[in-house]
Amino acid sequence: MTDYDVSEDIEAVVEDTDLPRRLKDEVYSTVEARDGVTAEQADQIARAVETRYLDTRVDPLDPVGTVSAQSIGEPGTQMTMNTFHYAGVAEIDVTQGLPRLIELVDARKTPDTPMMTIHLEDEYATDREKAHEVVWQIEATKILALGDISTNVADMVVSIDLNEDTLEERMIAPDEVAGIIEDELGVQTNQQGTVIEFGPEQPSYRELLQLVEQLREIVFKGIEDITRVVIRKEQLEEGEEFVLYTEGSAFGDVIEIEGVDASRTTSNNIHEIRKNLGIEAAREAIIEETMDTLEEQGLGDVNVRHLMLVADIMTNNGEIESIGRHGISGSKESVLARAAFEVTVNHLLDAAIHGEVDDLNGVTENVIVGKPIKLGTGDVDLRMGSMAGEAEPEASD
Repeated sequence: MTDYDVSEDIEAVVEDTDLPRRLKDEVYSTVEARDGVTAEQADQIARAVETRYLDTRVDPLDPVGTVSAQSIGEPGTQMTMNTFHYAGVAEIDVTQGLPRLIELVDARKTPDTPMMTIHLEDEYATDREKAHEVVWQIEATKILALGDISTNVADMVVSIDLNEDTLEERMIAPDEVAGIIEDELGVQTNQQGTVIEFGPEQPSYRELLQLVEQLREIVFKGIEDITRVVIRKEQLEEGEEFVLYTEGSAFGDVIEIEGVDASRTTSNNIHEIRKNLGIEAAREAIIEETMDTLEEQGLGDVNVRHLMLVADIMTNNGEIESIGRHGISGSKESVLARAAFEVTVNHLLDAAIHGEVDDLNGVTENVIVGKPIKLGTGDVDLRMGSMAGEAEPEASD
């Protein structure tokens, strides 16, 4: 049964069509929005949608790969080469334009500017204080954010003067800071109130400076990979709520934090999404990220189905593969197709050494040797046979 408030007759005529569920739901919502629609009218609407849907399907033997490559590549020549501020968040830089598109199709392990968009749930989304509690659970807190460091060379001592307001805001106690320093640096600390002192076991100026450098790198709270979090109030479909934007990405760690809405939180690192949510989620992320990159450049009229095809090719074996010579193009069965892409001599030499055979099944290899490509009419063989009921011609001696 449908969730929409329509009669059984209307539901019956819509369900009788060959439309996918998404389009059936759109028909239901259209009918529900208009009072007094009869079953006959609903049938006419559904049949008209079905006709349009069937007409827009790709014909057999259509060169969808070539068309997709052209449809993405041609607008791609108009893309800029710059890194811009993230839309609406001036404090965060994120790679956009052509560099971002290249990052996606190359399936880079780590983006140049990893970032996350973190949505919150319940009171965390509407209460700024609660939202800040999540911020301090995520943002990496280092010693310079908690207080001032000074070195006493005469006494061979490093002294930290912690800021009480910052400690209270980030919900961390001075003895916790001292304990983390002891664990990380292997030194004995002397804590008096908000002042912590420690030094090397043997008097050594070099060791003193090394301790200071190591101290600067310790993460006292939050996630090491996330260097900064920006909090913004935004108007969303659910109403006004706080949204967090991060510099750095740690998807698996963030979605386990209390107050984070894991169902809406996203990362621009497709490999993290693959690791934590699976290959289908990674496929969706590739489509969304590619579409967003094109739309940001004013190229949103590229049909999403071309991007879906690219995402399907990149993820169809359960892992994320790049498009280039280290991925899909380099693993094609055809020797000539591999050689036509990059490192031509290497591919031809390896194929000759191993005695590989090219069956000339694809587009590229047939173009190279001057044969008709096996697409459209090029992949149809016509043979003349006898009509039904007629006797077969006798073979002559």
